Amino acid sequence: MMKFPAILLAAALLAGCGNPTPTFYTLSAEGGLPSGGGTSIGVGPVALAGHVNRRNLVIQTSPNRIEVAQSHLWAGDLDNGVARVLATNLGRRLGTGNVRTYPWQRDSEIDYQVAVDVREFIAGDDGHARIEATWRVYSLPGSRLVRTRTFIGKEPVAEEDYESVVAAQSRLLGKLSADIAAGIRGR
Repeated sequence: MMKFPAILLAAALLAGCGNPTPTFYTLSAEGGLPSGGGTSIGVGPVALAGHVNRRNLVIQTSPNRIEVAQSHLWAGDLDNGVARVLATNLGRRLGTGNVRTYPWQRDSEIDYQVAVDVREFIAGDDGHARIEATWRVYSLPGSRLVRTRTFIGKEPVAEEDYESVVAAQSRLLGKLSADIAAGIRGR
């Protein structure tokens, strides 16, 4: 079982020895987009809960406490990273290379819009990364709600390090993408 508080304590001690060099992380998609056209999908906006939508990685150390990893940072805005990975995953799952992230130029160019509200996207000291997100699919133009659902997932973190946390979070986005793709297909 992972004990992130031990990692955080060690990181805090090392931080006292000087300014540690930051390490940057990025979420990874399941594969690349297929080439060519197909159904046009627009992903976004993606809204993240404030306690996780920050530059630093965060770990939940108890039900009411999170720790911020001072020198472990996202390589870009987390909400944009989540949108990018969801878009790539959805394109692959739905067999379309015609996927965009919000904002796009005209709704008339999009068949389906996927909006996502992420309430939890964090790793805990129980050795698992967790996600709770509500997604909505709209038919465009016209913004007719086609389907909405809340997805809750949990994924084990393989090692006691931040890279393994990000890998588990990437796998969770793959599971969320599968749920959204099934919703778009009407299942």
